[in-house]
Amino acid sequence: MTPKQQYYENAANTIIKNLKKRRMDGYYCPTAEEAARLAMSFAKPGMTVSNGGSVTLQECGMIDMLRSRKDITYLDRNNGITPEEVTAILRQALLSDCYFMSTNAITMDGELVNIDGSGNRVAALIFGPKEVIIVAGMNKVTADVHSAYKRVKNIASPPNCVRLNKNTPCAMNGECGNCLGDDCICSQTVITRRSGIPGRIKVILVGEELGY
Repeated sequence: MTPKQQYYENAANTIIKNLKKRRMDGYYCPTAEEAARLAMSFAKPGMTVSNGGSVTLQECGMIDMLRSRKDITYLDRNNGITPEEVTAILRQALLSDCYFMSTNAITMDGELVNIDGSGNRVAALIFGPKEVIIVAGMNKVTADVHSAYKRVKNIASPPNCVRLNKNTPCAMNGECGNCLGDDCICSQTVITRRSGIPGRIKVILVGEELGY
């Protein structure tokens, strides 16, 4: 184990203890492959399952895994032909049994910080799906909520805007411009400091750099 891998594991153990205080379950996996297997184990046969937009889930191979499962009903957000059909799928996802997503940042004290454009992902995190499974690389760990917010605005959002072909200041120059234009993806800011339902939110920390 390298010093960095040992640091990731030690930090993850601290976060997991703090998640427990906040009524969230925490897990640590050294690799994305192990994390994907663990995450998929929560999708039981017969469940209706969906996910938020996430580079992390794509990098872990979880989207393909979900599509290959024949024993679940997968609400695939990319199956919509028209914008109206996509919106309908996103609304159905709020009633799913199991919802997969990542988080934009997580603090050492176990708080989740997320910023959304349309709000469908944070809406599912807050209320609706029976279980929410979060997969996050240790690169998303920050010291506190203030640094987590700065991380989302200046590290996560710019490459996401580039990926989504958004015409925003951060996509153009790499720096948050606190914009309010039509292409802005920073509409909803949510800090999750505890789970209202014990164990509903499960956080799988991964000893790799994943997503933005």
